[in-house]
Amino acid sequence: MAKVKNSNKIKRSRGEEIFNVFNITFLTLLMIVCLYPFWYVVCASFSRSTLLMSHTGALFKPMGFSLAAYKNVFENDSIWIGYGNTIFYVVVGTVLNIIMTVLGAYFLSRKNVPGQSIILMMIMFTMYFSGGMIPGFLNIQSLGLYDNRLALILPGAISTFNLIIMRTGMAAIDASMEESARLDGANHFTILFKIMLPLTKATVAVLVLYYGVAHWNSWFNAMIYLEDKMKEPLQLVLRQILIINDMSDMGVGEDTEMISETIKHATIIVSTVPILALYPFLQKYFVKGMMVGAVKG
Repeated sequence: MAKVKNSNKIKRSRGEEIFNVFNITFLTLLMIVCLYPFWYVVCASFSRSTLLMSHTGALFKPMGFSLAAYKNVFENDSIWIGYGNTIFYVVVGTVLNIIMTVLGAYFLSRKNVPGQSIILMMIMFTMYFSGGMIPGFLNIQSLGLYDNRLALILPGAISTFNLIIMRTGMAAIDASMEESARLDGANHFTILFKIMLPLTKATVAVLVLYYGVAHWNSWFNAMIYLEDKMKEPLQLVLRQILIINDMSDMGVGEDTEMISETIKHATIIVSTVPILALYPFLQKYFVKGMMVGAVKG
C-alpha cells in the first residue's frame, strides 16, 4: 500500500526557517548564560578547597570531590536555627498575605462599593511613595514590635501589586454567577469561598509563590528590627557568612581560609534548593494565573 502524504502539513518559508534557527540558538545561549552561574556554584561546593582556591576561569566540573563544606554547613547550629525561623516566616507570613490579599481583592472587585475608585487610588499611591526607613522603624518601635517576629510579617501583610492582580482576576469573573448565588441566598463569604476562589485558584497559586519567595529571601527587615540571633532568618545568617565572612560558628579552625570559599558555595546551595523545589509544582499556574490577573475582558 502506497503511503499517503500528509497534505495538512504547513510548509514554512525560508525566512521562517531562518528565524526558527536563530530563535532556538539565541534561547539556548540565553539558557546557558542563566544556568551556568548556578552550575558553577554547585561544582564549587563539591570541590576540594585547595584546588578551588588555585583555580581561575570557568568551572564545569568539581575540582576533585569533597563533602567537607556541606559537613561544616550542616554542623552549624545557626544554619538550622535560621532554617526553622525562615520556615515559620514563610508559612505564617504567606498564609496571612493570601488571606488579607483575597479579602481586599474581593472588596475592591465588587461593583457596588461606594468610592471604590478613590480607595483603589489611595492603595496604589503606596506603590510609589512610602514613609521611609526611619519612620517605619519608629512605627514598629511604637507598636511594641521591635525584636518581635511579627515585625517581619505584619508590615508587609499585603503587597499592592499582588492585590491589584488578584482584584483584576476576581473582577473578570462573570457577574451572572454572583447574581445566581445571591438568588440562592448566598452571602459574601459563600460567594468568596465557593465561587471566587475556585475560579481564581491559578492566580492564588502564583501569589503564594510570589509571597513565599519574598519571605524566603527577606533579610533587610530582620537586620533592622531583630536583635535576638535566635529569631534571625536564614538569609541573614547567610549574609554574615557570605558578606561579613563570619564563620566563627562553623568550627573549621585553622583551615578557615582554605575552606571558606567552598563553605560559601555550599551555603548558597543549601539555602536555594528548597525554594527551587516549589517551582515545578506551581509552574503550570504561571501563565494562566498571571493572564487572568492581568487582562480583563
